This record gives sequence, structure tokens and C-alpha cells, in this order.
Amino acid sequence: MTITAQIEKELASKGYSLSEFSELAIRLLDYGVLCRDESQREELLYDRYVALEELIEEYLRPLRVRLQHDRRFCFIRVFPPGASVPGLPDEEDHPFNSGFRTQLTQQEIATVLVLRAEYDKALREGQVDDQGCVTLSLEALGIALRNLLNRTLPEKKTERAQLYRRLRQLRLVQIAQDADLDTADAWLRIRPTITSFVSEAVLTQLAEGIAGENELPIGPEGEATEHLDAAAEHESAEKAPAEKTPAEKTPESNLFTSDLSAVEDQ
Repeated sequence: MTITAQIEKELASKGYSLSEFSELAIRLLDYGVLCRDESQREELLYDRYVALEELIEEYLRPLRVRLQHDRRFCFIRVFPPGASVPGLPDEEDHPFNSGFRTQLTQQEIATVLVLRAEYDKALREGQVDDQGCVTLSLEALGIALRNLLNRTLPEKKTERAQLYRRLRQLRLVQIAQDADLDTADAWLRIRPTITSFVSEAVLTQLAEGIAGENELPIGPEGEATEHLDAAAEHESAEKAPAEKTPAEKTPESNLFTSDLSAVEDQ
């Protein structure tokens, strides 16, 4: 029996077709993250994953792709071969090149770091809702960027919109569709997925750097030694982000894992 035939047989016993299995696997590898509360489509795919979890993991295991499934907050994150994953043992082998990793810009990485710090702060203060999310105003985000990393949000409206869209694509924040992002009192919700995106080690180093009043090095060329985990390159086929020029590209970045020596983005 071929592998395809075996998969079809197992799928049939669970009431699913090969095309449904393929759709789920492609979505996971393409987006890198799946959140049940993001949309009706992701709710459908997440529930399908729960039913087919063992089969999906077995299918991806030869590729050394690892999946982190948070059942409490109902999200799945995909990690490429060699990536360091919070809560999971490190692999011995690391990819020669960037693998499935996605690249982020300096602005994106700096913002993600600050979002992680703000989430941890709210967590300590018990300001987390039942879905594990933390509410933060855009004004507070801008203030935190200045205080923690001596940076600001992009001045241009289009650049700010692109930053917020990227954070949504990575399923790190939720922003209301009708929110006016040009007003200081606009709000976003930081998802609990942020904890799987930035490790505790990096968060601790960020805090130590602030306590010692040392400027955290964000390299002028954006060379990041910390890595952000692989994530979706686009939120939907209809709303794919504009491709950046080679000058805006930076070296690989995936999950933050080691000593913070620079911060940067795609």
C-alpha cells in the first residue's frame, strides 16, 4: 500500500478527504500559525487539526517540522527544522540555510519585543482576559517603544498600517477591522501566542538591559542573532503584503533563542 493510500484510508476512518488533509497541511506550512478565534475559516481548520493531529504530526515528522499546540488558547504554531522552541527540547541539527524561516525588519522585531514585555507586565498584574489576551492602546505601545528601546512607531501612515498588518499576520495581535489606527486611543489585543514567539531568556535580557540603563543593540544593518519563529507570510490570498525590495531585506530571523545582540526584520 502506498503512503497516499494509507493516508486516505486513515482519513476515511475519521470522515475526512485527502483534499481536506492537504488544505490543512498547506495552510499550516504556508502561514506558520493557526488561531481558532481569528476567523470562521481558521476555526474550521483548527477543529480539523484537532481531529487529525496525530496524522498531521506523523506526516510532518520526516521533515523535522515541529508543531506547538496550545489547547488552552487554541492556537498552533509551526517551527522549522532546527528552530528553538520555548518549552520543547532543542534539536541537535540546525538547517544549513534559512529553511522555512521568515524575515522581519528592525521595526517589526523591536515592536514584537515590546509587545512581549507589555504582555508579561500585564500577566504579572493579572490584566489578562479569559482568552489569554492583553489589551494595549497604540499610545501605550508608542510610549513603551521609547522607554524600552528608544524607538518610535513609523511616522508614515502607510508604514504604520503595514506594521500592524504584519503583527496580525503573525497572529500576535488582534485589531478591530474598523479601528482608526491614526488615533492615539485606538486599541489592540496582544495574543498569548506572543509567549511562543519571544523566549523568556530574551525577555529577561531586555529587562536587565533596561535596569542597567544599557542601550539594547539594534544593529544599523539589522543583523539579528535572535530568531523569530516561522509564521504566515500573508493573512489571506486577497490581502497579501507588498513585497519588499532587496535593500529592505535582512538576514534570517526566526525564534528568539540566544543572546540578544541585534534586532531586526523582513
